[in-house]
Amino acid sequence: MKHALRRDLDEGPMSRFQWSAIAICVTLIMLDGFDVLVMAFTAASVSAEWKLSGAQLGVLFSAGLFGMAAGSLFLAPLADRFGRQAIILLCLVVIALGMGLSALAQSSTQLAALRALTGLGIGGMLASVGVITAEFASNKWRSTAVALQATGYPIGATIGGSIAAVLLEAYGWRSVFVFGGLATVAMIPLVLWRLPESVDFLTSRRPAGALQKLNALLRKMQRTELAELPPLPAVGERPSNTIPGLFNGGLARSTLLLWAAFFLLMFSFYFALSWTPKLLVSAGLSARQGITGGVLLNIGGIVGGSLFGLLAARLDLGRLTAASLTMTAVAMAAFGASTGHLGASFAIAFLIGAFIFGSMAGLYAFAPVIYPAAVRTTGMGWAIGIGRIGAILAPLIAGMLLDGGWQAPKLYYAYALPLIAAMAAVLALRQSAARQSTGAVISAR
Repeated sequence: MKHALRRDLDEGPMSRFQWSAIAICVTLIMLDGFDVLVMAFTAASVSAEWKLSGAQLGVLFSAGLFGMAAGSLFLAPLADRFGRQAIILLCLVVIALGMGLSALAQSSTQLAALRALTGLGIGGMLASVGVITAEFASNKWRSTAVALQATGYPIGATIGGSIAAVLLEAYGWRSVFVFGGLATVAMIPLVLWRLPESVDFLTSRRPAGALQKLNALLRKMQRTELAELPPLPAVGERPSNTIPGLFNGGLARSTLLLWAAFFLLMFSFYFALSWTPKLLVSAGLSARQGITGGVLLNIGGIVGGSLFGLLAARLDLGRLTAASLTMTAVAMAAFGASTGHLGASFAIAFLIGAFIFGSMAGLYAFAPVIYPAAVRTTGMGWAIGIGRIGAILAPLIAGMLLDGGWQAPKLYYAYALPLIAAMAAVLALRQSAARQSTGAVISAR
């Protein structure tokens, strides 16, 4: 049963403070978008300075993703023990260090290690950011808030990429990492000032001074203060806040379906983001046109993620996510058939970005409503971490297939298939979550 405070937050109006917390979460996600592109934008300069082979450059691309996977799997679950805000602050320090020290790297080995360190911080931060967004949004606006948060990725990629291009030309590749480090440092006081600790963490984990911290939050949200903390569930009803807790209390099926959906979507997602510019050039377009195709993917993501957020407030989240996955698969196949045609390629690249970022927003919205508070960040972190494994594998497999003689159209046809499988997983997850009281909001919308 939900306590009265949770019901009030779920069913009551959204305060300005709640929306400001969500806005900070969107800004934090922008760091992820910038970080993924920072290596892509600086790769040519780094390679030229150190005379890197293709394999060495590939290690630099993968190092950040390996770090993100490790952060999601092993650092993010600490938020269920020590608090969401505390882990976000720790991760921001790690990201700032990784970015800043990358500017001082003297070899590709050093840079790869620092890319992994930066990824560790980002991977650990993402789950807590997603959970705070979901917990401070009401039922009516939760799917919309999580979808808007997901648009931070393409916004960060687009704006950050544009700034990186200017810095690269004027000051060299090291300045791009300096900018990333300074931007991260600037977020630390903002998080301390306006990003609150999770209400559900305070009521379920009960750290020192929990009631005072909770009442301070309630005042900021213009809600009635409490004389005492809400009662805890009976001991036998409290889920473990460890990884096995993701499989207890009827959660096993939902957990496995969520993992499958994240893995399959990120497998196709990172193939499209990583290889589209290069494959467009291989199909006969210029290098500049190839980059334009990649930028259009991210611009489409901004539009698609925002539109998904508006629709999610009015439509069934599960069906909307499944429909978006299906449309992404159709767009991927269509892109494969049009890679040699400039206008069609650009238009379809925009559509791929719109649908694939919308699909990602849908999956991010599922996790917080499936899991109870005690395992919520662990559940989100592991879902993202399993997805990152797909992200790591996808570009590597594509490269091997290309070496084996595959052409661009065949690759896009092949990478459309995991999206259909992800759609089936989402529909099964919707049915599974509808049977859980914590997941009722999914089928109610």
